[in-house]
Amino acid sequence: MDTPELLGTKLFDLTGRVALVTGAGRGLGRTMARALAAAGADVAVSSRTPAELDSLVAEIEALGRRAKAITCDVTDEAGCGRLVDHVAGSLGGLDILVNNAGMNIRKPILELSAAEFRQVLDTNLQGYFLCARAAGRVLTEQGSGKVINVSSIMGRVALPAQGAYASSKGAIEQLTKVLALEWAPKNVQVNALAPTYFETELTRPLFEDPDRHQFITERTPAGRWGQPHELAGAVIFLASRASDYITGHTLVVDGGWTAW
Repeated sequence: MDTPELLGTKLFDLTGRVALVTGAGRGLGRTMARALAAAGADVAVSSRTPAELDSLVAEIEALGRRAKAITCDVTDEAGCGRLVDHVAGSLGGLDILVNNAGMNIRKPILELSAAEFRQVLDTNLQGYFLCARAAGRVLTEQGSGKVINVSSIMGRVALPAQGAYASSKGAIEQLTKVLALEWAPKNVQVNALAPTYFETELTRPLFEDPDRHQFITERTPAGRWGQPHELAGAVIFLASRASDYITGHTLVVDGGWTAW
């Protein structure tokens, strides 16, 4: 039986853990990387655009944690393997993967080319598979670890012009379940996060569009968009000992959107 102190805040303590966050340069990826560092983890951050990572590394180091910025295109199979090897070599291991790199092309199906559809799935789905597989080799070998796949409410609901994105996110939730089943015997938990519309620089065009802003606000039972810090608790929970008996689950953070 766990000692009493493990039933309190220490359940969420990530001290001594090493995390990797892909797509960390902007938006919710950046928020999650900072949250993991604030909970005690050393954090490697990855993006296709390295300039965005320098200031994030400085922010993580200011929290007293080690940080590493690594450029990687998650659609590159060999690159994903090198990414994991680099993290494990430079930070002394790997315990947590946050699969977050993603993209969207918003077009009606009749206007969406096959190449555009494939581009979204290559990043949002195949990229998750490649990174999870590379990290999973380390995690299953050591007999512990956490994988957090960032899905979306679009993985379970739909809106027009979201054909490629919604398809990729729905598939991510199924991939999460398969990985959870395969890796549970190795004490590796695999879960997903499904956020709604959060106010970030990436959603700024939607936030500033009066019609879209009104639709999203009115459609959300909480009556407002999410704020980035409101995802921090969820990612820390799924990365910590507090979720050791939870696997194959999608944690929805949506202000009630999917409760309709």
